[in-house]
Amino acid sequence: MKLPFPTSNHSPKATSIAATSPPYEPKSVLDLRGSPSPATELEDHVLISPQLEEWDSLMRELGLQDDPNPNPNPNSNPNLPDFPPPTNSFDSSPFISTNFGLLSDIPNYTQNPDTADVNDWNPGFDYVDELIRLAECLETNSLQLGQIIAVRLNQRLHSPSGKPLQRAAFYFKEALRTLLTGSTRSPDLIDTIKAQKTFSTISPIPMFSGFTATQAVLDAVDGCATSVHVVDFEIGLGGHWASFIREISEARAKPALRISALVTEDFSAESALVRENLTQFARELNVVFEIDFVPIRNFECVYFNSVKFRHGEKVAVVLSPAIFRRVGTGFLTDLQRLSPHVVVHVDGEGFGAVSYRQAVIEGLEFYSTVMESLEAGGGGEWMRKIEEYVVYPKIVEGVGRMGAAGWREAMVGAGLKQVGMSQFAEFQAECLVRRVQVRGFHVSKRHGEMMLCWHDRVLVATSAWRF
Repeated sequence: MKLPFPTSNHSPKATSIAATSPPYEPKSVLDLRGSPSPATELEDHVLISPQLEEWDSLMRELGLQDDPNPNPNPNSNPNLPDFPPPTNSFDSSPFISTNFGLLSDIPNYTQNPDTADVNDWNPGFDYVDELIRLAECLETNSLQLGQIIAVRLNQRLHSPSGKPLQRAAFYFKEALRTLLTGSTRSPDLIDTIKAQKTFSTISPIPMFSGFTATQAVLDAVDGCATSVHVVDFEIGLGGHWASFIREISEARAKPALRISALVTEDFSAESALVRENLTQFARELNVVFEIDFVPIRNFECVYFNSVKFRHGEKVAVVLSPAIFRRVGTGFLTDLQRLSPHVVVHVDGEGFGAVSYRQAVIEGLEFYSTVMESLEAGGGGEWMRKIEEYVVYPKIVEGVGRMGAAGWREAMVGAGLKQVGMSQFAEFQAECLVRRVQVRGFHVSKRHGEMMLCWHDRVLVATSAWRF
């Protein structure tokens, strides 16, 4: 089985940007050939990001402003919002600890993860075997046996505590149970926004995902004096587009911006917040701005006919693995008629599986790595909230819809060719990693793809494509 986020044991070693890229200090994003400016000034311009300002705006909108009085604890981060005491949404009983923390630490796993004999694993990892068996029950519709296994797993994984692998396994267990029982748990919007803001504050993962996508679009529409239309398949809470709006507001030719966001049916509350905050931000910077929200169910039926296009627009498309899981790759053939200036794919989920079993194996490796990187940042209640309100919903979505095999081959088959990311994007990535106070993150390149890595594991991979 080929893992979607290969380690050094599975793929050619990625090339470090720091080791291969020459110093590059352009004056602005849209004027890459301008006179150079000091690197420190550029870092401030890039990384004091409107994305974080957008979180603050969302927090104010919901009456969740941070406490103006500084926290007397010198070890606390004043940018992290206060969370309420733990709720009973997940039981908080302690785990029985093991000596290993990541799936790749299991003996014989990294040599052949798809065929590793679970009987050879450390007895402390019996819950991994049970998770895989539960996933196989879902594939074969053996629901009665699945219920029995779920009961055993509840006894073994009864709280999101312990090592990163244990916590990831708990959330996968909960996700598989939702598929088994059909029950769902709607996350609280306020806690989700606070967790997203915290995630953006303490980890480079969300900001890397956002700026690599927006920078690829900026590079493609450089010099446009009329209108830019972005079709975004995963807008989230829209913070990354605040950065984009600021950049085009400072361009010599200030184009109008229109975003078509493909969203699920339960996104109405978030849509209202995103629309209001981005519209207000654009108004303050005198940028003509529109945003439309297109239901994914409409796109499933008629593809890009569900999106309104206007003559003369420069079109950019931002894709994520979620759309391939939901729709497949067939829509890529419909993409060519739009003649987009760039198609950006941002993979920060770790799911390329086409079966529940593979989803568990690949997802445990990926999300335990994400949790390990969070834990290295200090841990605490904020880490638990990120895992519950950011990571867990992604796991639920990932195991609920299997991936479409060969999306990269489908892109090539549709006539798309991968192009490298710009030097400015590389420079931003290095600036971001340098500012993170957690060792272990680094930026690498592979065949034009830009990747954020935690040690030897890829967490985000961004690629740009054109016809």
